[in-house]
Amino acid sequence: MNTNPRPAVGAVVLTMNDRPEEFPAAMASLLAQKDVDLDVVVVGNGCEPAQVPDGVRTIALPANVGIPEGRNIGAAGVKGDLIFFFDNDAVLPAPDVLARLAAEFTRDARRAFVQPRIADAETGLTLRRWVPRLRASRPDRGGTVTVMAEGVVMVRRDAFEAVGGWPGHFFLFHEGVDLAWRLWDHGRVGHYAPEVIVHHPATDPARHTAFYRLNARNRVWLARRNLPAPLIPLNLATWAVVTLWRFRDRTALRASLAGFAEGLRGGHGSRTPMRWSTVARLILAGRPPIC
Repeated sequence: MNTNPRPAVGAVVLTMNDRPEEFPAAMASLLAQKDVDLDVVVVGNGCEPAQVPDGVRTIALPANVGIPEGRNIGAAGVKGDLIFFFDNDAVLPAPDVLARLAAEFTRDARRAFVQPRIADAETGLTLRRWVPRLRASRPDRGGTVTVMAEGVVMVRRDAFEAVGGWPGHFFLFHEGVDLAWRLWDHGRVGHYAPEVIVHHPATDPARHTAFYRLNARNRVWLARRNLPAPLIPLNLATWAVVTLWRFRDRTALRASLAGFAEGLRGGHGSRTPMRWSTVARLILAGRPPIC
């Protein structure tokens, strides 16, 4: 870590120039942060970034490479011992959010990532998918966590680089679980700090046309990349049972089954199964890697 008393934070923001109101608000709240040495890069995923404040660097990608790979490219182009990944429709409601998140790393050297509580600005609602643990009905309960909501999270650079960053080929969905599991397998942990709040609209991920297919495909890839062989069928069987029980929309179910089959056909990338000791640590932390 940097010996400078002010934490060095690199912030990565993706844009497709499709949020003309939300993006300027997000950037204004980011640049208003105090008590950190902040470096910001905006990555245009398939575009030349627009509405970028003066002094902020940009990276224009000729094609949309997906969210995780776009964030990998941004992380490589920003300075800081800590990297803050920030959705371009989120808002930091106070100028000390980044400083407070950075302070959480000083409390435990094992912490590789810290996630704030994400809440809708108008309703105060924290969606279940934003709570990085099971029993998500208590979003105000913090502590050690084994997954992350990747849209608003701070990560130690050395830990991030040690595990190879985000799984860029996932394109969208489950990349946060993949990264978190690999960080845990390197002896690190995650921390949920619900007393630090970030605003984010309570959007539905199913608004993405490929949601059901990519969600299912990446769930298979996640298991095949990271789990010991005996746990793969348990993980996928659990997902299949929950999916069949939950979905009543035949179109969504067909898309999910198509994605599941696509994942089984391959494309998951290099396989590095976690150690059984990591499986045990995840179980003790309250989230076995089969659910």
